[in-house]
Amino acid sequence: MKKVMTALLAVGALVTLAACGGNSNDNNSSGSGSSNEKVTLKFQSLAFQKSTVAATKKIVDDWNAANPNIQVEYVQGSWDSVHDQLVTQFQGGTAPDIIHDESADITGFINQGYLADLSPYLSQQTKDAVSQGVWDTTSKDGKIYGAPTLLQSYVVFGNTALLKAAGVNATGDSLSWDDFAADAKKLTKPGKFGLGWGLKSPTATMLNLGLNFDAKYFEGSGQDAKATVGDAELEVPKRIHAMAYDDKSIDPTSLTLGGTDVLPGFYAGKYAMIVAGNYVAQQILSEAPKGFQWEVLPPLKGTSTKQAANPQTLSVPAEGKHIEQSAKFIDFFMKAENLAAVGQGDQLIPSTQAARDAIQKATGGKNGWQQTLASGTELTKAPFQSVDNYPKWKDQIATPAFQEFLANKTDLATLGKKLSDGWGQVNN
Repeated sequence: MKKVMTALLAVGALVTLAACGGNSNDNNSSGSGSSNEKVTLKFQSLAFQKSTVAATKKIVDDWNAANPNIQVEYVQGSWDSVHDQLVTQFQGGTAPDIIHDESADITGFINQGYLADLSPYLSQQTKDAVSQGVWDTTSKDGKIYGAPTLLQSYVVFGNTALLKAAGVNATGDSLSWDDFAADAKKLTKPGKFGLGWGLKSPTATMLNLGLNFDAKYFEGSGQDAKATVGDAELEVPKRIHAMAYDDKSIDPTSLTLGGTDVLPGFYAGKYAMIVAGNYVAQQILSEAPKGFQWEVLPPLKGTSTKQAANPQTLSVPAEGKHIEQSAKFIDFFMKAENLAAVGQGDQLIPSTQAARDAIQKATGGKNGWQQTLASGTELTKAPFQSVDNYPKWKDQIATPAFQEFLANKTDLATLGKKLSDGWGQVNN
């Protein structure tokens, strides 16, 4: 799920599109269509894990068996090319009837008017099942442009044997940052570190986990947003820096690595803990050495356990010929048992509590599921997700500034000034 992480860094990116087209069907029905009309809908799915593809296809098969007049055709897409593909499809009027994407990517399409408002069509049951904070990531001006399905969070993975040997037993509903730092220090031994943290691309991590301390970074939305960088916004980078250079519990070299590049060191016992997206559990399950025991620690907490939500989404083209029927299938996809099946396949968090409960029951909370599911309860929209020039600020200002600070080449005050002043440079 590296694609999820990459897409999160593109929040707010706008795409200049030349024209707005229809969908791929040849039927000549109106935008909403008749619920009794026999139609075939194309559903472009981005599922890629074998288990998730199988679960998604089963959802389609179950729907088709129960709805002879509204048949759904499964079309395989790819996270690597979905954005450019959708640009071309919207321009050419060939967009699928049901679009699988994520909130970070559909923001631009929403602003350009390419997605349908699903508010009149989704059931109240679906609307009530998802928290408002998550709906906010796929909505604009009270209108819903995507149904949120699966989410990710940042979690702490631990080497069970090393945690037990050091007497570290992280239990409870959350793990305070103070206890996290103390545990990392306790786990640090000669030649080994309590924590390895792949922060080569640090901005998303800093801004997501910043919500633990009520960090905003921005006030307002669009191009009118103002940068706000104070104590709350600098709390997470300050703590990471202190662990690396004061406590020496974080391997400084790991801070230059990619998010999953720390896994070999984790398996080898060089790092007792790592921080990564919860989807990395799928990679650990498939590639960790035989007998390697690991766990997920409770969600990190500052003043809260909040993190930014960037859900996968199901949307419908604004010029779609069968919006009503497409929304009916989306309602079906959003059923607890269906979300649980695809969530379990991708090791991702379903957007509804009923689906999270279903995974907890099916897995017994094993393989880190109990803590992973708990980390999804406070996912919400972050201020930076409403800022048009966030991608430009992230690439040109924030990422190099955070990297310099994590390399111990600048101080906290300078970091704050660069982040704040840099916004004025790019938001012209």
